[in-house]
Amino acid sequence: MLVIIVALLAFYVAWNLGANDVANAMGTSVGSKAVTLKQALIIAGVLEFTGAVLFGHEVSQTLATKIANPALFVDTPQMLVTGMVAVLLSGGLWLQIATSRGLPVSSSHAVVGAIAGFSWMALGVSAIDWSSIGRITLGWIVTPVISGAIAALFYNQIKRWILDQPNPLVQLDEWIPWLSALLLGVFGVIVLPPLTQPIADFLISQVGLKIPAHDIPLVSGAVAAVGLTFYSWRQLEDMGTRGEAPIQNPKSKFQNPVEGLFARFQLLSACFVAFAHGSNDVGNAIAPLAAIAYINNTGTVPMNGISIPIWILILGGVGIVAGLAIWGKKVIATIGESIIPLQPSSGFCAELATATTILLASRLGLPVSTSHALVGGVVGIGLMQNIKSVQFKTLQGIAAAWLITVPVSAALSAAIFTLLSVVF
Repeated sequence: MLVIIVALLAFYVAWNLGANDVANAMGTSVGSKAVTLKQALIIAGVLEFTGAVLFGHEVSQTLATKIANPALFVDTPQMLVTGMVAVLLSGGLWLQIATSRGLPVSSSHAVVGAIAGFSWMALGVSAIDWSSIGRITLGWIVTPVISGAIAALFYNQIKRWILDQPNPLVQLDEWIPWLSALLLGVFGVIVLPPLTQPIADFLISQVGLKIPAHDIPLVSGAVAAVGLTFYSWRQLEDMGTRGEAPIQNPKSKFQNPVEGLFARFQLLSACFVAFAHGSNDVGNAIAPLAAIAYINNTGTVPMNGISIPIWILILGGVGIVAGLAIWGKKVIATIGESIIPLQPSSGFCAELATATTILLASRLGLPVSTSHALVGGVVGIGLMQNIKSVQFKTLQGIAAAWLITVPVSAALSAAIFTLLSVVF
């Protein structure tokens, strides 16, 4: 009965996580008209679910044993169970409140705040990992600034060398190999290693061929970049470029063929973001459930990595997709339409800057929020285009939500943990 109740709570958190965080993947694509809202929901649903089920176990294993210091709860596993329930309830509640107002917030920050809240009530102030709170605070400030600067740099170069040229289609034709390499290079580092790992394992176990860890992702990324280059050149040829007068496609939603091709690049980058998000952030919803299921089965606190049952991964994936499909449009509208007007070229730069920021931060060991990075990227482009186009009223609401995420989720978790401790 306990596991069933907690499974429902985990589904609730995954639902709200899908409704809020998936705007990170699809908000700019919908805002720039690269895809319709319906198409975005279908694409993101498939890729989020696939990422969660196939690759969500690694992050979930880590969170299940690091979400609170397990050594402090060795003698009181039931206290940890109560705390995990409080984490799920408070994290889900805060995500739901933020989503109802269309505010993109960090599910990771909500979970960390919730852990701090229940740990404080259970074991005192010394149980909180204040260094983690400090790093999150630093990330809150640094992430949007770095992403905004990178996005502005990308967009400035695209504008200078392609969009503002007398014949932008000819310029785009020359830049396609570099754009393809940049897109597959940045996102390939995030997405390709987990995708190609099964191939490396097969070659080692079945063929006896041991290939260096980075070789298969590098070769796969290079082949994909070459393929994307030739495909994009073919698209330009179909538009009648390559030295001929441009021919407008009457079925295209973009008057400018350059933006039409950038829309394809942006859609591909959005797919990468959705897949990576599903494989990473599903752990925020299901790691507490995995820990509670382990305690329920063994009567002990998980000290090291634990195996995540496939039904838990599927539960998290289904929850993300359901929340995205039914309630995701609110935050998508905020990211895509309520900060600045977006074109595919600018949306592509924002997504590329987000991925680059996450890569840089992970190398530096800084915990970052995709929401923070993407909003920073969009604002950076807005400042580069025209500062008057930036909706600062929307940004004030978003910044306020970011600022209070950790303390509000901590207070909710502390209150819920206290109540549950009294009742049970």
